[in-house]
Amino acid sequence: MLPTLRLLGLLLLAVPLIALAAFGPGLIWVALVYLAVVAGLTVTDALLVARPHQIDVERIHDPQLSLGAENLVTVILANTTPRPVTFTLRDEHPHEFPADARFLSGSIPPYDVAEARYHLRPLRRGDYRFGAVVARYRGPLGAIIRQARYPLDADVRVYPNVLELKKYDLLARKGLLHELGLRVSRVRGTGGEFERLRDYTADDEFRRINWKATARRGKPITTEYETERSQHVICVMDCGRLMAPPVGELMRLDYAVNTALMLSYVAGLRGDHVGMLAFADEVRAYVAPRRGKPQFQILLETLYNLQPEPVEADHGVALSYLARRQRRRALIVLFTDLATPEAAGPLVRHLSRLARHHLPLCVTVSDPFISGAAGQPATNSADLYRRAVAEGLLDERRALLDRLQRSGVLTVDVPADKLSAGVVNTYLRLKAQGRL
Repeated sequence: MLPTLRLLGLLLLAVPLIALAAFGPGLIWVALVYLAVVAGLTVTDALLVARPHQIDVERIHDPQLSLGAENLVTVILANTTPRPVTFTLRDEHPHEFPADARFLSGSIPPYDVAEARYHLRPLRRGDYRFGAVVARYRGPLGAIIRQARYPLDADVRVYPNVLELKKYDLLARKGLLHELGLRVSRVRGTGGEFERLRDYTADDEFRRINWKATARRGKPITTEYETERSQHVICVMDCGRLMAPPVGELMRLDYAVNTALMLSYVAGLRGDHVGMLAFADEVRAYVAPRRGKPQFQILLETLYNLQPEPVEADHGVALSYLARRQRRRALIVLFTDLATPEAAGPLVRHLSRLARHHLPLCVTVSDPFISGAAGQPATNSADLYRRAVAEGLLDERRALLDRLQRSGVLTVDVPADKLSAGVVNTYLRLKAQGRL
């Protein structure tokens, strides 16, 4: 048990009485009586303060925390005593995660429960561990604080941002996907799967007339189609050294993993087969394209602990491996970064070769520092030099992207905060156009 500031203040009040006892001997008895009263107050408070076994503590959070998101953690305290309990607690969350509150305080009514909430923002994927919950309870008289430690140690995994998927489902049901930056376009009449029958209009193609339905109804009827399902989408993850530098709080690879997860989820909802390949100097993981919820869980488990490696990525090894495994035409989404034109030469050659049988999409994260430096006004020679270098780097990057596009490779180069929306919008547009 620990003394409170109130108790220390009461004890300090006895000091003047003891000092004045040198001039009035009777004051020493006043001081002793005063100290006895304070001691009785302290003992009474110690007897009334809640004991650790009288307070039940439980921690609640999602089974998997989401990378780069505000994850809610709730500590529930149940009071089994007939008196209200005032508490202050500290949860030993993984020290690698910043939290929005270090200490949590509150009060629990008699025979009731109280919740203490805070948010964690994980900045790295992988395996981590929660520790104990340390709580302090103030006595009803405010003289004593009792400290208790509750062993709530538990392992936790940090996954890609699954909270964004829940948000996608919610907004999709409300028809508000534009709030995520998604443009849901649906081009009818260009696919091969039956959608519905409707009245013929002057803009319809003659070959779309359904003659049997026309004969039954006595007027021209058109068959309307939608884009095909069961197509293949494969995310190829570059785990080399160029994906390790951070963009803001997260690494480039983290943004790529979050986007690949969102793309796989959206493609799975549309009935497509989704797969994944991860590589650095050699292939690290491969998940053959399939569809269904079990496949998404497999991708999630594969992506959650994918980390960059301090080696040069070998795009030739990865894309050659994929070409041997994937015979059916697929949308190949490569998440990578572009270095110098010389280093990117093999990437261009391999993607151009892949474009003969598949639809490759090269996805890169634009550097906000370079873009910002290129647009800054120059006020001195240092600023002018910095701007010239930034503009030169941007010109090289645009030249590489143009070279890829001339080779039949689609490209997406957007800031990190717009990566998911940019890639998913590209997928939806390609699917609506029937290019898969």
